[in-house]
Amino acid sequence: MSELSQREWTVLSALWDTGGAPLGVLVETLRPETGWSRNTVLTYLTRMEAKGLVTIDKEAAPHVYRAAVDRETCRAQERRSFLRQVYQGAAGDLVAAFLKEEPLSAEERQSLRRLLDEMEV
Repeated sequence: MSELSQREWTVLSALWDTGGAPLGVLVETLRPETGWSRNTVLTYLTRMEAKGLVTIDKEAAPHVYRAAVDRETCRAQERRSFLRQVYQGAAGDLVAAFLKEEPLSAEERQSLRRLLDEMEV
């Protein structure tokens, strides 16, 4: 799977959130955020089907569109890509940067410590 564009993320998020839906429902779901017309949404869905990102149940009337990839798989790919591009694969540097910029609650720190202990880092 190649990297997703921001617009592909938007469409997939709508599909994940709805669990799959007919075109009309997706248009209404996407319109507040994107302002896209029915034709624009259909164009994205068709292109994304060709890429293997979307499935179309053509036996249903109206057709039902679903994500062909799960959210966590896409998130993991995006994390790996970001880590390679921005931090040259140095996960420790990425984590350190986030921790310096975004304070953690006591509960989050405790959870992070447990995770690191489990990983034997």
